[in-house]
Amino acid sequence: MAEVIKSDAPAPVGGVLEKGVLEKREPLQTVSSTGEPELAVQADLEVTEDDLLEAKAIAASLSLEDVRTMMTQVYALHKRDPNFPLSIIEKIEAFIGNEAIFENPEKYEEVIQEMKIETALITNNSPYAEVRAVVDNHDDPTMPCSTIRAWIIGIFFSALISFINGFFDIRQPSVYVTSNVPQLLAYPIGKLFEKVLPDAGFTLFGVRHSLNPGPFNKKEHMLITIMASISKDVPYTNYVVWMQYLPTYFNQSWAINFGYQITIALSTNFIGYGLAGLCRRFLVYPSYCVWPASLVTIALNTAFHSDGNIPVPGPLKKIWRWSRLKFFSIAFTAMFFYFWLPNYLFYGLSWFSWMTWIAPDNVHLSVITGGYAGMGLNPFPTWDWNAFVYFLDPLMVPFFSTLNFFIGALFTFFIVIAIFYSNAYNSAYLPVNSNHVFDHFGVQYNVTSILDERGIFDAQKYEAYSPPFLAAGNIVVYMFFFAVYTSTITYGILYHHREISMGFRDLVNSFRPSKKHEVESGQVLDVHNRLMKSYREVPEWWYLIVLVLAVILGVVGIAEWPTYTTPAVVPYGIALCLIFVVPVGIIRAMTGVEVTLNVLAEFIGGAWVEGNALAMCFFKTYGYVTCAQALNFSNDLKLAHYLKIPPRFTFWAQMVPTVVSTFVCVAIVQYQVNLKDVCTDDAPFRFFCPGINTFFTAAVLWGTVGPKKMWGVGGQYVETLVGFPLGVVVVVLFWWLGKKYPRNKLIRNTHPVVIFNGGLIWAPYNFTYIWPAVPVGWFSWVFLKNRYLGLWSKASPNDPPACIYNFVLSAAFSAGIAISALVTFFALQYSNLEVTWWGNTAPFEGCEGSGACVLKTVADGEYFGPRIGDFH
Repeated sequence: MAEVIKSDAPAPVGGVLEKGVLEKREPLQTVSSTGEPELAVQADLEVTEDDLLEAKAIAASLSLEDVRTMMTQVYALHKRDPNFPLSIIEKIEAFIGNEAIFENPEKYEEVIQEMKIETALITNNSPYAEVRAVVDNHDDPTMPCSTIRAWIIGIFFSALISFINGFFDIRQPSVYVTSNVPQLLAYPIGKLFEKVLPDAGFTLFGVRHSLNPGPFNKKEHMLITIMASISKDVPYTNYVVWMQYLPTYFNQSWAINFGYQITIALSTNFIGYGLAGLCRRFLVYPSYCVWPASLVTIALNTAFHSDGNIPVPGPLKKIWRWSRLKFFSIAFTAMFFYFWLPNYLFYGLSWFSWMTWIAPDNVHLSVITGGYAGMGLNPFPTWDWNAFVYFLDPLMVPFFSTLNFFIGALFTFFIVIAIFYSNAYNSAYLPVNSNHVFDHFGVQYNVTSILDERGIFDAQKYEAYSPPFLAAGNIVVYMFFFAVYTSTITYGILYHHREISMGFRDLVNSFRPSKKHEVESGQVLDVHNRLMKSYREVPEWWYLIVLVLAVILGVVGIAEWPTYTTPAVVPYGIALCLIFVVPVGIIRAMTGVEVTLNVLAEFIGGAWVEGNALAMCFFKTYGYVTCAQALNFSNDLKLAHYLKIPPRFTFWAQMVPTVVSTFVCVAIVQYQVNLKDVCTDDAPFRFFCPGINTFFTAAVLWGTVGPKKMWGVGGQYVETLVGFPLGVVVVVLFWWLGKKYPRNKLIRNTHPVVIFNGGLIWAPYNFTYIWPAVPVGWFSWVFLKNRYLGLWSKASPNDPPACIYNFVLSAAFSAGIAISALVTFFALQYSNLEVTWWGNTAPFEGCEGSGACVLKTVADGEYFGPRIGDFH
């Protein structure tokens, strides 16, 4: 058995305090009511007993000057971090701001001992309890990782998940498999390989590669999961190809050309890698970049590969004796069977609009409380866990994220209602919360009626038809999208300028051999960064090569075929990503909330190439996908970082499955376009293509009609552009309040970008998809975590691969839903076997189900809005 490598005591790290940050504090005399520094630390940092014992051993090797230097740097990095305990920040301020401690250390022994323990905890583990609970702070570099069996299983699931998601992407409803499913299924297959394969192999470059190198381990399992995660999404360019090829849209038969498809698909699939690799110093290495989604994946991995089973106390004086695998199995099985109810047998549990069932034709009741097409203001809006976690998984993201998101939704609820009931923008003639675009008759906008035979905008047809109109919920969504973008940039500059500048400095120094010793200077390297030093890093030029090749493929694909688009769209997408990727990535890594650039990409692209829907689609594709993929790949890099997978193995585990999944998805399109009546009402297998229809509508709205007609000078929605300055003002306000009242917990835990994101839930979603997450998140992150940390966190003080029941439960529910949905679909729904009864029809009855919940109607032959001839 190889010896387990443990973390060493941290070396002193340089750094200075910002001028004027600390105020004069009174000398600390005591650290807790008990006088025991260990108990104070345990309460402040929410640590379990085994964490504390290990930290005490490391603390003994730290000098007072080591502690002062490191805690100065910790303070600078975490002083405004909402995930970091405020009580610790206050003690650090008092410690490093009190010269008496360093002049007469013998008088402050308890204070110094507490700070040593806290320093050891912060730097030799993670500063965050949720990370300590699932991520091991030890490593065995000899553990096999990039094994033959891992690659066989990984490539198999990569091809399988891309086939399922690609094939059923155009179905209504679609079938989508998340990476939890292959992660779940890979374990028994890996154990089977462990049992049946012989220990036979070969030696290459001094390394032996065996079919069976020993027990199937957690690193192999995570490498397989990363491969599957890479492959779960369909190339965004598939939607462009469908829109080009179909006769009902642009009827460009040449778009089915395999060379064209594979070129643009590979370009968009790989372009995010280069930027993700270059952003490692901003989004992967820093300890404050937690990436909450990765913790659920690691918790599931830990459940399979850890045997600890020590009893821990829980609510109602109950002692929990379940192992994490047993806990996962029970939760998974329960959700697998329960999900049959809302997903197949009783749709009313998904949209539990019980108040509208009382009076289905009451417009006001449906508008305010309806969960299907209304605003969803209902104390019990759903009993479907899949709806609970649609925007935020309350078990995964910190509670302050869930609460901020809900506050944003609550605030914008009143704005939507005010717009609707005041008939602003003629919204009273339309459903309150629809994401469709309407004409002045109140029916869905007929985009083909304003196009000529080439699919290009026809001004005369437009003037004879109607301007486009948006529902009240959709209007608010656009306004808050504008606010999100400016608030993200402002937040990054004000709150994280120090970290961003350090990242840029280290990135530049990494290309300068004479400066490489300065890389990461001034930073606090947590234990995971130091353990990863055992492995060779991927050079930046590897990622640069990937980025250059992706750009070349994109330029060739756009220039060599008649796309009527400038190849400049490719560098445009990169430039947009470079502006947003770091602040957007930091926000997602800290809060679990993602800022998407789709609307901004449409807005800029539509204004640039007004009248050309196809060109706008390429602007949207490169502007949106580049940043989205860079963030997804960064999340996978953090997974590998936490599991101590060698970076070069991770690099190839991302590259190879991407090639495989791209070819699989392109081949599926080559087959599906030849199906008779595909994407029509008579399509086989329900291949009605709802996503492609929406994509085409957005393309014409933003590309053909163009944003200038709606948001330009004299545009009917120009007032919503107030979102741009609003995003700046609100962030600056909370930044100033934070400087003035640094110890105010309310201000410290207010995240303006997340609040603005909460305003994006509308059209067609509503409170149904966010309110239930609030009590669940509070119960988990506040009640259980504060009172039963052992249950919420680790199950064993002697088991380094920590178990977090909270995250295991999240993984179990997600996996149970995914497997249940697949079984239900292939066993019943695929053959059109539906259960028809009141419980499945109630959510779709009355004015809410018909979409007729409007305040005003037009008389026959009349229309609302500007008169024909008054708009252009």
